[in-house]
Amino acid sequence: MAEALLSAFLGVLFDRLSSRELLNFARREGLEKKMDKWSKMLSRIEAVLADAEEKRDNGVAVKKWLDDLRDLAYDVDDILDEFATKALQQKLTGGNQASTSKVRNFIPACCTGFKINNRLGSEIEEITDRFNEMVKQKDDLKLCENVDRRSRRTRETLAPTSVVTKANVYGREKDKEAILELLVGEKCRDAQLSVIPVIGMGGIGKTTLAQLVYNDEKVQSYFDMKAWACVSEDFDVVRVTKTILESLTPENCEGKDLNWLQNKLKENVKGKKFLVVLDDLWNENYHDWSILRAPFEEGASGSAIVITTRNVGVSSKTGTIPAAYSLKELSNDVCLSILAHHALGKRDFSAHLNLKDIGEGIVGRCKGSPLAAKVLGGVLRNKMEPNEWEDVLKSKIWDLPEVGSEIDPALMLSFHHLPSHLKRCFVYCSVLPKDYEFEETQLVLLWMAEGLLQPRDGRKQMEDLGSEYFNNLLSRSFFQQSFKDESRFLMHDLINDLAEKVAGDICFKMEDRIGGNNGRKPSTKARHSSYLGGEYDGIQKFEIFNDLTCLRTFLPLMLPYPGNCYLTSNVPLELLPKLQRLRVLSLRGYNIFELPESIGDLKHLRSFDLSLTKIRSLPDSIATLYNLQTMILEDCSNLKKLPSTFANLVNLRHLNIQGARALDAMPPQMGKLTCLQSLSNLVVGKGSCSGVKELGPLLHLRETLCISGLENVINLEEARDARLIEKHNLHGLSLKWSRNIDESQDRKSELKVLNMLQPHKGLKELTIRHYGGAEFPTWLRVPSFCNMIVLKIESCAKCTTLPAVGQLPSLKELFIKGMASVKNIGSEFCEEGCSQAFKSLEILRFQNMQEWENWIPCEEFPKLLKLSFIRCPKLVGKLPNHLPLLQNIVINQCRQLVVSISCFPELCKLKIEESEGVVHRGKVDFGSLRFSSLSTISEFTCQIEGFIMEGLTSVEDLTIETCEELTPLWSNDVGLLQHLPCLRVLNISNCSKLVSLVAKEVEEQLHLGWPSKLKEIRIRNCEVLESLPKSMMHNNTCVEYIHISNCPSLTYFAVDQLPPMLKRLYIEDCNMLISLDGDDVNNCGSSTSLLEHLIIMNCPSLKSLTPSRELPTTLKSLTISNCKNLESIAKSFHHNSSLEVIDIESCENLKSLPMGIHNLSHLDNIYIFKCQTLVSFPDKGLLPANLRSLSIFECEKMQVSPNCIQNLTSLQGLWIRKCPSINVSFSEVGFPTSLTSLSIDDMASFNEAFFEGGLYKLTSLKKLDIFGHSPHLVSFPEMMLPVSLTSLIIRDFPDLKCLSSKGFQNLASLQFLFILDCEKLTSFPEDGFSPSLLRLYIQRCPLLEKRCKKDRGPEWFKIAHIPCIVIDGRLIYEPE
Repeated sequence: MAEALLSAFLGVLFDRLSSRELLNFARREGLEKKMDKWSKMLSRIEAVLADAEEKRDNGVAVKKWLDDLRDLAYDVDDILDEFATKALQQKLTGGNQASTSKVRNFIPACCTGFKINNRLGSEIEEITDRFNEMVKQKDDLKLCENVDRRSRRTRETLAPTSVVTKANVYGREKDKEAILELLVGEKCRDAQLSVIPVIGMGGIGKTTLAQLVYNDEKVQSYFDMKAWACVSEDFDVVRVTKTILESLTPENCEGKDLNWLQNKLKENVKGKKFLVVLDDLWNENYHDWSILRAPFEEGASGSAIVITTRNVGVSSKTGTIPAAYSLKELSNDVCLSILAHHALGKRDFSAHLNLKDIGEGIVGRCKGSPLAAKVLGGVLRNKMEPNEWEDVLKSKIWDLPEVGSEIDPALMLSFHHLPSHLKRCFVYCSVLPKDYEFEETQLVLLWMAEGLLQPRDGRKQMEDLGSEYFNNLLSRSFFQQSFKDESRFLMHDLINDLAEKVAGDICFKMEDRIGGNNGRKPSTKARHSSYLGGEYDGIQKFEIFNDLTCLRTFLPLMLPYPGNCYLTSNVPLELLPKLQRLRVLSLRGYNIFELPESIGDLKHLRSFDLSLTKIRSLPDSIATLYNLQTMILEDCSNLKKLPSTFANLVNLRHLNIQGARALDAMPPQMGKLTCLQSLSNLVVGKGSCSGVKELGPLLHLRETLCISGLENVINLEEARDARLIEKHNLHGLSLKWSRNIDESQDRKSELKVLNMLQPHKGLKELTIRHYGGAEFPTWLRVPSFCNMIVLKIESCAKCTTLPAVGQLPSLKELFIKGMASVKNIGSEFCEEGCSQAFKSLEILRFQNMQEWENWIPCEEFPKLLKLSFIRCPKLVGKLPNHLPLLQNIVINQCRQLVVSISCFPELCKLKIEESEGVVHRGKVDFGSLRFSSLSTISEFTCQIEGFIMEGLTSVEDLTIETCEELTPLWSNDVGLLQHLPCLRVLNISNCSKLVSLVAKEVEEQLHLGWPSKLKEIRIRNCEVLESLPKSMMHNNTCVEYIHISNCPSLTYFAVDQLPPMLKRLYIEDCNMLISLDGDDVNNCGSSTSLLEHLIIMNCPSLKSLTPSRELPTTLKSLTISNCKNLESIAKSFHHNSSLEVIDIESCENLKSLPMGIHNLSHLDNIYIFKCQTLVSFPDKGLLPANLRSLSIFECEKMQVSPNCIQNLTSLQGLWIRKCPSINVSFSEVGFPTSLTSLSIDDMASFNEAFFEGGLYKLTSLKKLDIFGHSPHLVSFPEMMLPVSLTSLIIRDFPDLKCLSSKGFQNLASLQFLFILDCEKLTSFPEDGFSPSLLRLYIQRCPLLEKRCKKDRGPEWFKIAHIPCIVIDGRLIYEPE
């Protein structure tokens, strides 16, 4: 393993040592002899690698020698890279002196006139000494040269046989049936010989599936004979043929050659229908496979071979079916059954429920691998104690000896079969955390930065080689495609563990996955690191990196809020300058506004990612990073400019500035970056900036290019000099003019510019946006772009016609948007005289065509799948008649357009004005309706030719908005509801004439039963709505949710009683609401009610809910807010009430709360705000013992017994503010010790003795919010605060001048500090704050604000390490 990796690495070093550039540099600097000596010693060391690998397990010394060699190889590579960088610097600075004068300002003197400085000289001597020591140790260890290399094998394992116990197999029934269909189905009976590959990662169950199929009764009866052979990695045609033959015949095959064996096999299978299973096939050699397969050609029709393999390459060489059968992971439920079977001898956990939750956690780590579930079950065999299962859950799977001995061989075999270059790439993947999803390009660029992609023939680009490597690893099941996003990939947890194991201490992951911590101290020789970024990443997080000075990769991943995460300034200012060997650096997603010039000292850097940062400009020293290959500035929306010497980055291959909207020009001489492979955007600026002609020399551009700011092209020859027609590797091109160009500007020249920018004929995607010419160029009118797949023409306001693109043979997607001058689209669009236009088109979208009136479409769009018309208000034409494959049509804000259902095929989905339906048997079955700004339903139905009301019978969702003429929805004459028997959701808003949902004449009919299945009702802004139908309250057994908002005529919610199944009721902004019920208030709290959540807000006329009754016992949350006349909620709470939350706000006349609060065993949270007349809790102030949160704000008369609070042993949150009577009481007895959050108001009311010992006793306290109102307190705090604090808010101390070190010295866990309204505060603690502090907010503290000025305030040094500092609403790191 190490031998293969090291051999490949040493090969890279040999290439570097023999490179012409390095040799010339060595001669100039007197290093030639040293380099030659290194090369010779490397050769001697390489010669014994194979022997060292064979002996590494026999003793610690050999393993250490190999590890030391690996570290030496890295260090040699680094110093050679430094030499190469110096040579390149000399080359650049020795050329045009004028053009490089700015560069020289950022290059150390030792580099421009290169001399071996002390540091470099000592490093060279140290490496030479280490080489000598390695050679000496080689001899001491008696390592032999030129030992035949052979792959190390894992311990011998028994080859699987065809025998299987079906009862022990779980979750493969569907897979078995799928393979059986391929073997014995009708389609296979006439096939001469079917070869069916089953592919999947190691341990996924391929062999088990083959065993199930092999022993199935259908197979037994269908085939005349069958044989099983385990091939394994040693592909021996003689052995495999012999094994198969001995399964079919009793003849003695011992000592027979291949010719005899194959002839005998041919005789035995001739004319017979057979099944052969070749298990675990690795060999990709088609010639070898052809030899093995030859005798089987004599079998009868319907014969088959099933192959199990981990490698797509094997399946593609052997298979006869269109695609190999890919075996996927098992579900967690199935893995749980496997775990139970092997651990407990049962099929489930019904007899061991105490272990089930832990078992679910264990199988979650298996990630669908039956092998892992089986092995872990074996580890837990006959272990019945939960703590034993917890140990397994918390352990790393590979750290369990029993697991490693079984899973290790299964997966390590896959690694051993990789060629050395793929092994190095795979080992690098150990830096990726579990569950991390990555894109192919992302990983390829990381490999490239690490130097793992070394084309040998000079013809392949590194990116192409990387893509080849990636797909090779994918085909071998090392990567898996994401289920969420097909463009992304991930590694199975077991594969991730394998990568980490073979990488050893080269890679360091701070966390394995979100919520986890590696817990492993990294080696100081670690070369690659990653960590899971947090919202606030402070200095403590990075202390572990201070000793990792050999790091090449610094990679934050999976930030929770990319673009809004905060990083301590210590990383760019202090940590990164220590990491001089970095090749990959990412600060992606952090709120970074600027970088120091010292970033230019990272001379080895290849990849730099600043995406989604707030960076405004890059330091000029960036232009001295001559090795830089990839610069990613995606979505840097504040970036205004790039360094003027940016063109010195001569090795730059990828520049991504997509989304950098503030960038209005490119630096000069971009044409010098001739290595560029991808350039997301060239921004054409004014003056001396790079113009479009700079694209000319960039011959290798690939992928997609956007050219924006084309209005700045003055010289037409510059457009010709861009030579787009020669850039054959570009597959996508966007040509954009700026949106806001002065209309008085003459734009006639834009047609000539566009003509000059003709792309090559192989282009696949083209976008033209904000073009100001009156017609399109000639090159777009001819069918010469035979590969064009996507065409977008947007906001070309002066064009009156569209280009004739109907003859583009490959065009699949066409988007036409914002063509303000187009009134007619006729046959010229399809190209006149054309018999077959748009023959490949699948998606056609018209949007924002404000003046478009007529469309004479082509007769047919034979392959069209999706058709959209959005905001085309004047369009009156017809749709195409023949759309045989149409799946989706969208029509929105096109009121003049009439569509005919007969145009659409069966099951076509229709979305018209936000109403959705499906074409079925000549009509549209609507599932949802949305009526907006209609006076009658006929305005909707007239848009659909052939509409019938029966099409509404499936509607489940109805939205009606801004329909001013709308009267009852249900009446004898007109209406909708009677046509909607399946309606489940009803939304009504802004219908000024809606009085009731149901007319009076039909109300009585509905008493017998409400026919609808209505579950949700939302009514908003209906001025004359008086009430909901009484019949719905009584008889609707479906409605569960009602939300009524801003219906000022509503005086009561329901007559008699609530709907029997109602669970959520939300009423707000109903000024005339007096009560929830109208006739019989005694029924509101009916025991039949299922109401769980009641919210009433901003109903000033409401006086009571149910003054004479209890609330429903099912109620879980009660929220009443801003009901100023509310006097009573209810007489009492039922003792069996389910109430969990009581929230009462701004009810200034509420005099009392219902009795029985102390009996509410489920009550978790009480929140009372601005209830000035409320004096106390009922029942002598008693509260339920299980209460967890109590908040009382601005209740001046409110009194709470502190002794009652002391008895609340579950209380975790206590917030009391502007309640003076309560504070005085607490100052004597203190607070419950269970508190985790506490808000104290008016410190002046607390006695000194309390602060001396009171707060410090709250050992569980995490959050403390202190309101001062103390006129004499100058220093805070003068007491010990709880060491457990993570959040502290200090408010309103008018005379406070400083924060005391005494109170802050032990706050080692403090993460958040908020200081406000302390006008005289000037200083922080003398020793500053704990490095744990991540957020500091300061508001309305004018003296302190001046002293915290970034880089110059006297208090700045105390807080500079804090990631997020906000003063008066502005992030302090943001430039003023």
